Amino acid sequence: MRIIRLSGASVSPLMTEKWPVRFWIPSMDSENIFLTGEEIVAATGGYLLAGAISTFFGISTDTREELTGKLFIPLRGKRFDGHNFLGEALKKGAVGVLVARGKEFAINTLETRCTVIVVEDTLKALGDIARYWRQKKGVKVVAVTGSAGKTTTKEMIAAILSQQVSVLKTEGNMNNLVGLPLTLLRLTGKHDMAVLEMGTNRPGEIRELCRICEPDVGIITNIGPAHLEGFGTIDSIREEKGEIYKNLPPNGTAVINEDDENVKVAALKWKGKKVTFGLSKEAWITVSNIRYEKEEIVFDLYVGREKVKTKLNATGRHNVMNALAAAAVAYALGVDRKTIAQGLGKFSPLTGRFQIHHLANDIYLIDDTYNANPLSVREALVNLKNLRGKHRGFVVFGDMLELGKEAQHFHRGIGEMVGETGVCALFVKGCFAEDIARGAKRAGLGEKQIFFFSQPKEVVEILFPLLNPGDWVLVKGSRAMEMERVVHELMAEFGKSFSLEKSAGRR
Repeated sequence: MRIIRLSGASVSPLMTEKWPVRFWIPSMDSENIFLTGEEIVAATGGYLLAGAISTFFGISTDTREELTGKLFIPLRGKRFDGHNFLGEALKKGAVGVLVARGKEFAINTLETRCTVIVVEDTLKALGDIARYWRQKKGVKVVAVTGSAGKTTTKEMIAAILSQQVSVLKTEGNMNNLVGLPLTLLRLTGKHDMAVLEMGTNRPGEIRELCRICEPDVGIITNIGPAHLEGFGTIDSIREEKGEIYKNLPPNGTAVINEDDENVKVAALKWKGKKVTFGLSKEAWITVSNIRYEKEEIVFDLYVGREKVKTKLNATGRHNVMNALAAAAVAYALGVDRKTIAQGLGKFSPLTGRFQIHHLANDIYLIDDTYNANPLSVREALVNLKNLRGKHRGFVVFGDMLELGKEAQHFHRGIGEMVGETGVCALFVKGCFAEDIARGAKRAGLGEKQIFFFSQPKEVVEILFPLLNPGDWVLVKGSRAMEMERVVHELMAEFGKSFSLEKSAGRR
């Protein structure tokens, strides 16, 4: 790279001297984005406070990243303020910064001078810039939300579409008001489509995410009691998720779960194109002849009246629904049924999302630790019962978080379901462990079959001697409970204690 130093007159009343401003000139084949200062000002409604109008070859909100040639956007939260790191951003190579109105004084402490643009709110400005970039690139955008299954559905959609076009997709948990804009800002001229996941834990987020990404196709995978702490009621969750349909353009497409009454209610006012999916025969995208295996599902996928044999390298009833959802989105975008089936066959299960490990001594460990809410836990328990057949089952649970006033009720309900599924033992951890245990005992699970733990090794010490060949173990809990540590401990213990090689399961 080359660093060119130019001088630009400050337009700030706070600064009267000339600032040397650094410009980074990337190689011509760079895949980085580039935006001019004029574009940033126009997109955000901000104004130039100091420095020269320059060109930025990337946007960042994190000083831990490589910042050479980029515009740094300091975000604020309850416990942090990115304005405190402006100096560090410049040392890392940033050539410009945004500052929120009222924070202009922060630039007086900077040793390195740069372009400074003032905006009302830096988080909204990040979204404004991403919206401008999305419009400039003109790609088709698919937006995916729901109480459960949205990440897996997003991955399946991308697996199908990427056979024919270049797809940008949400990575990791970049599905909020920070992550979605940063994802859009990864769009390059090579991309044809973007498949974006939308998460929410308070009213208004889906509307704002739609404002930013302007989806052409919107899907709600399902609606259930998730993040009740921020919404209060299922009706409020339905209203929030339904914003994805309300914010589609007139020529957009709403993809609707025919089996979910809440989703259908959310879509009632949508008068544009619709594609339905579900196990219901009334759905346009449906399925028959489902055969569940330990690590795959085979079924007939119906697109209207036409069917195609499909194999999915994952298991569980929930993944059939995820596959139908992805197929419906692909159909809405004009993909034929054979290409849809081929794409679904290329999907690989994600870590922590009903990922099955076949351990030594013929033990099956289900890692479903990425997150948990009542809807996803119930699906996991149904799948455990179906998969284990006549073999024994064990369950290791951590709390389901963000359920608000209904938390105890939902944890007791899950405990009851555990008891009803006939597992051999239940291991519980967290503030609501007693509630899960109480529900399980009410449904018939004996007191000696319930174990409380705080550390993963405690589970291993008790569970390991109980396991017999053919047994199944389900581990699940909300992200903050770190239930994956239990999975790691169990896998490590089996690795140490058996000389048998592990079966060729997906890891």
